[in-house]
Amino acid sequence: MTERFQKIFGQRKAVIGMIHLQALPGTPKYAGDVNQIIQKALTEARAYQQAGIDALMIENMHDVPYTKNDVGHEISSLTAIIAYLIKQETGLPLGIQILAGANKAALASALSAGVDFIRAEGFVFGHLADEGYIDSQAAELLRYRKHIGAEHIAIFTDIKKKHSSHALTADLEITEMAHAADFFLSDGLIVTGMHTGDTADIDELQKVKSASNLPVLVGSGVNIDNVQDYLAVADALIIGSYFKKDGYWANDVDGNKVRALMMKVH
Repeated sequence: MTERFQKIFGQRKAVIGMIHLQALPGTPKYAGDVNQIIQKALTEARAYQQAGIDALMIENMHDVPYTKNDVGHEISSLTAIIAYLIKQETGLPLGIQILAGANKAALASALSAGVDFIRAEGFVFGHLADEGYIDSQAAELLRYRKHIGAEHIAIFTDIKKKHSSHALTADLEITEMAHAADFFLSDGLIVTGMHTGDTADIDELQKVKSASNLPVLVGSGVNIDNVQDYLAVADALIIGSYFKKDGYWANDVDGNKVRALMMKVH
């Protein structure tokens, strides 16, 4: 288990609740009210905290269609502001992901906001995603982290990323991807299902856990019925869709569902 992971979560296994920011400025679904975006995110953060969540992560999932690898300053700056306010109010461990593959922007926002980790897609090996070909960014991203003095911020990395074709790496077992990410200095490995809300394969999860000493996180598909099965293997769970009303990622957070799952976990 990496030092950065332990500093963020301690020795315990963590449940990370997702806050899907409303569409940000400049994106097709942006509604024109920055304050509303901020207040909605803070409201969800409070709901999660009151329900006993361990940690939070924010993501620009409403910014469809996503740009590839890079976003404008209007995205990264507002993300940093929201993250800073959530961190100040809740004090919970907090992470950022900026879609799609905008890992340097996420890292810059995380440093400015004073938060703890980012989720990075496209860390090792390339894959074909909705947005086109996403190349590996490990070398560039870790050098950027060093350059800006953000080495205390953990980088948790997807392997076999969801919403993507992995035909080019079909000859590789997921364990080989785990070995590569470990060798390229990932702080934690994220295993997901094929799409948002899809369950991760427990056999793949066990293989990844056995193949590396890195923390392993489940990135999709966790619910109250399978949470104990995943916690028996994984070090952390990232939960979005299940915590929303009707189990749909774009809906509001359902505090009762969060509270029930956290009671079962603890």
